[in-house]
Amino acid sequence: MQNVDGTNVDLYIPRKCSWTNRLITAKDHAAVQINVGDVDAATGRYAGTFRTFALCGYVRQKGEADQALNTLIARADAAAVEA
Repeated sequence: MQNVDGTNVDLYIPRKCSWTNRLITAKDHAAVQINVGDVDAATGRYAGTFRTFALCGYVRQKGEADQALNTLIARADAAAVEA
């Protein structure tokens, strides 16, 4: 919820899994949030920016977290190239 000034006033804002779009609840202690740094294609150095991906415990329990993260990064890179 936002107030008149546009500031968030909720105490808890749930996250969504980047792979399954499930809500990550407060009791999901297996969930992780990973920041993946952007790299300059010419020099191979960190560009100072990053993308954030959240994975729920369900994906990690099924052993699909590495595949999910690789696919999400590939999609984000493809979208950045098109833009």
